[in-house]
Amino acid sequence: MEFIAQFIDIILHLDQHLGAWVVQYGIWIYAILFCIIFAETGFVVTPFLPGDSLLFVAGALAAIGMAEAEGGMNIGWLLAAVSSAAILGNMVNYQIGRFLGPKVFQWEGSRFFNKKALLKTHAFYERHGGKTLVISRFLPIFRTFAPFVAGVGAMDYPRFFLFNLAGGLGWCFSLTLAGYWFGNRPWVRQNLSLLIVGIILVSLLPMLIAWLMRDKEGEQA
Repeated sequence: MEFIAQFIDIILHLDQHLGAWVVQYGIWIYAILFCIIFAETGFVVTPFLPGDSLLFVAGALAAIGMAEAEGGMNIGWLLAAVSSAAILGNMVNYQIGRFLGPKVFQWEGSRFFNKKALLKTHAFYERHGGKTLVISRFLPIFRTFAPFVAGVGAMDYPRFFLFNLAGGLGWCFSLTLAGYWFGNRPWVRQNLSLLIVGIILVSLLPMLIAWLMRDKEGEQA
């Protein structure tokens, strides 16, 4: 329980913790961010790691550091680190899914494997095809399972690579640059913690709407 409480505190106060990491680890912050984004997109057992909020806050801290000449993160290096992590993470996830094959749908859910999320992502993939790899980038949990499902379904690799490249670059550049462009504004700087909560809620909204619509359809049936 203590670990969960600490993890939630890090997520809700990501600006404070990430800012401290920048000061403490210096240039190694790029490697840390690479590992977090890589794990969040590369392994189906770590969909709980921060994604959207991490990119936005990292971009905001890069803008604040450059404005105050504090030797913070460089936006170019930051974009290179998170984009490469997102693209490579999906490639690894795809290969894991390709190796394991359709038998994963027979696995039981556990603390480390969310079978329900896998089945929902598979249904989403069946409806939208390759576009899932782009759309799911902006949907927590789904973006972790989408490349895995593509691998399980043996999606043509060149096609997967193009969708993966477009989705990875679009996701990382849009959120990181949004933080960079708006992060140095006084209101944003003073309310980064609230914005983090807002980003999390907005990113979860599509899944909530889908769940409510499915529940409503179930009642009508």
